[in-house]
Amino acid sequence: MRQRALAALALGTLSLIGLLLGLGNLHRGIYVAVLTLLFAVTAIWLGVTASKTARRRGTARPRWAVGGVVLGGLGLAFSALWLLVLAVFWPQLNAYYNCLSGANTVAAQQACRTQFTNSVGGEISVLQNGRLRLIPVIAKSFLVSAD
Repeated sequence: MRQRALAALALGTLSLIGLLLGLGNLHRGIYVAVLTLLFAVTAIWLGVTASKTARRRGTARPRWAVGGVVLGGLGLAFSALWLLVLAVFWPQLNAYYNCLSGANTVAAQQACRTQFTNSVGGEISVLQNGRLRLIPVIAKSFLVSAD
C-alpha cells in the first residue's frame, strides 16, 4: 500500500511537472498533455485503491495517498483543459507559434500577439453565437494569458 501511495504521489507530481515543461512547443504539447493525462488518471487510481485497501484492512491510510489523488486531480484538470484549448483554438495557436518563430524584433512579436488576440476573439464570438457556448471567464483568462 505504501508503494502504491508513493507511486500515486510521484505520478501526480510528474503530471504537473510535465505540463509545465511541455507547453513551450505546440506539437510536443499535445503529446505531453496526453501523457500527463494518463499519469494523472493513474495517480488518482493508485491513491484511491491504496486508501480503500487500507480502510478494508483496518490499517492507517498511507501518507501519500491523498496527496497523490489531489495532485493527480490537478494534473487531470489542467491536462484536460489544455487539450480542450488545443482542440478549439488549434488553427490560431498554430499560426501564432509560426508567426513568433519568424519574429525577430519586439515589434514583430507584438504584431503576432495582436493577430493572435484578434483571431481568438473572433473564434470566441463565433463559438458563443453558434457552435458552442464557452464559459466567458475561461475565454477571458485565455486572452489575458496570451498577452
